[in-house]
Parts: sequence; structure tokens; C-alpha cells
Amino acid sequence: MALTSRYDFVLLFDVKDGNPNGDPDAGNLPRLDAETGHGLVTDVALKRKVRNYVALTRDQAQGAPTSGQRRFEIYVREKAILNLQHQRAYSALKLDAPTGGEEEGVVEKAAAKKKATKEKRKGSAGDVEQARAWMCQNFYDVRTFGAVMSTGTNAGQVRGPVQLTFARSIDPVVSSEHTITRVAVATEAEAEKQGGDNRTMGRKHTVPYGVYRGHGFVSAFLAKQTGFSEEDLELFWKALEQMFEHDRSAARGEMTTRGLIVFKHDSELGNAHAHSLFDRISVRRKDGVQVARSFADYELKIDETNMPSGVKLVRRV
Repeated sequence: MALTSRYDFVLLFDVKDGNPNGDPDAGNLPRLDAETGHGLVTDVALKRKVRNYVALTRDQAQGAPTSGQRRFEIYVREKAILNLQHQRAYSALKLDAPTGGEEEGVVEKAAAKKKATKEKRKGSAGDVEQARAWMCQNFYDVRTFGAVMSTGTNAGQVRGPVQLTFARSIDPVVSSEHTITRVAVATEAEAEKQGGDNRTMGRKHTVPYGVYRGHGFVSAFLAKQTGFSEEDLELFWKALEQMFEHDRSAARGEMTTRGLIVFKHDSELGNAHAHSLFDRISVRRKDGVQVARSFADYELKIDETNMPSGVKLVRRV
């Protein structure tokens, strides 16, 4: 069933003694706002967890499809070669895939041949549109978040109906550094240098505790373009509620979804500005708590008085 309503939502989650989103350009330190010290988790990291949840619970890529379609495959997945995914669309639709590449363009000297090669590589508008539609039908993350699929074999571009912001911690967080020890080495050469002690040292970075808040948006208009349905939306809500339960690791510590507050509009265009709805949700440290170390140290308030006409609030977690 197609979406007929716009949605805006607030996602609350916390981390305890873990690194919610390391920055590879900063030695994998937890991401921070350099000016305020607030912790950050990127939208890309949150989408990754949604993708992982869908792959874990619904992806049929490892088995034979039951109806000729793999509606819940994941396009951006570990070790995937994206151009080969585009090629699958052309093969499934029995279309002539655009061929050629930059090398062919260099070899051809005549301007006319270069132009012909470029057009062939891009593919016809009709074929690209069919390939784009096939990708939306078969890949959950394409029809949810969108994708640029014009590299290599051209399957077009998709603007996804679901968009997320960075999540930002309610209070500034502290990045703690811990020295860790491993009583083993990787090679015999290392063991000889240490005289058989076989001990190596490392570093681990954590946030002692932090509550993070992110915002999200679901467009009914874009959902129609990608085929994002009510079933897909329900799966997305479940992924946000449960994604941390299936993403445990020593590095991430203890992460938990603490709140998913959804504003549903009666109309596709929406019945109120998103920011005015988000302002109704307040999360603050309780009076008298100097250093927060649990979600119980925070107070969540939701103002449901005088809600805009045509807007319904649903608290899922």
C-alpha cells in the first residue's frame, strides 16, 4: 500500500562505555562537535544499522526468491560491487546494457565516434528508467534512502523518501582513552624481539555515557516515485527500534534505542512545520544530576497540548 501521509520523527538512543561512531580520520575517536563538545553520530552510521537489520531479518539474497523479486535485498552492503548490481537490472529486464568506458573513449580519435561511445555508455533514457525502477523494486535501501546508480552501467539516480539528520548528544560528552593489553603477538619476529613476553599494547576510545537525538523525515511524494510502501515503513520503524539489539560489539559498548516519537500528518504535504513539532519534545538532565551515567538521569517531556490539526503523535518506544 502506497504512503498517503507525511511523517516526521525523533530518534533517541544512548551509549554507555562505548564508541557510537568512530572517526577514521581522527584515530577512530568518537565524533565530536569541535566547538561545543557534543557527541555526533552521522546519518550514514544510522542508515548502516538499518541496512544491517533488514539484511538480517528480511534479505533473501542468500536464497532463491519466492516470487521472482527480491524486494528486501541491500544495495550498499559489505564487499558489494555496485556496478555489478546495476548490470543485474539490465540482465533481468533483458535490456542491452550500455557498454564501453573511459578507455574506449580515449582510444577513439574521431569526435563522432567519441560521441557515439559516450551515448552508448550512458544508455537510452527508456532503458535507464526501467533499470532504475527494477533497482527500486528489488533493493530496500534504494527505495528507502535513494542512491546514485549512474556509475558504470547506468541505472539512474533515486532520491529516497526517508532522510535522517546527524544525531547529536543532549549534553557534551567526554572521549575517554583506555590502554588495553593483548597477551599475544601476530608474528614470530615480534615474539623474538620481546624475548617471549608476547605482549602488545593498544588503545580503546569510549564515551562514558551520552544520550543522542536525531531527526528524520518521510516524504509521501518521493515514496510514490520509489515504490516505498506502508510495509516498508513499518519495517523501517522496527529497524530503528531494534537495530542496536543486533549490532553488539566490544567497541560500541551498550547502545539502546530509548525513544522513537513519530508525528503522522493527515496529508501528503503535511499539516505543520517539522521544526514546530520537534520543539514539542524536550530531553534534559534532571535537576541535581551533575554527571549523567544512565537514561534515568534525564527527563523526557512531550507537549501534546494544542496539537496542530491533522497531526497525530505516536510514541513507539
